[in-house]
Amino acid sequence: MERRAAVGGVTGMFTAQLIANAVCKQRYERRRPPVEMIPHDEVEDRPDSSSFPSGHTAAAVGFTAAVALTSPWLGTAASVPTVMVALERVHPGAHCPSVVVVGAAIGVGSAVLVHHAPRLLRALS
Repeated sequence: MERRAAVGGVTGMFTAQLIANAVCKQRYERRRPPVEMIPHDEVEDRPDSSSFPSGHTAAAVGFTAAVALTSPWLGTAASVPTVMVALERVHPGAHCPSVVVVGAAIGVGSAVLVHHAPRLLRALS
């Protein structure tokens, strides 16, 4: 079961990254939050690429959700670093919270797609 969870997790992460970075970021241009909106002085160098959606969050949630669909216990354990990734994208001003939420939704959708893909492919053949 652990091997199946790992394969599903990596596939979910890859799918979420592909959707977030190769599709959405290319279609939707959204600037990073203005430095003035960040309530602390620890603003690091931020990328110049589109902010929408959060690819890091999409990948982390895609991995964790796909693992959780196979092994709820392992998915629960993976959720702690996943939440930390999402928070870390907002704190330094790389993303607005709404962009992180969209990244998380892409991750969940990718995990569900990966989880049900074998059954869908068998039904089509």
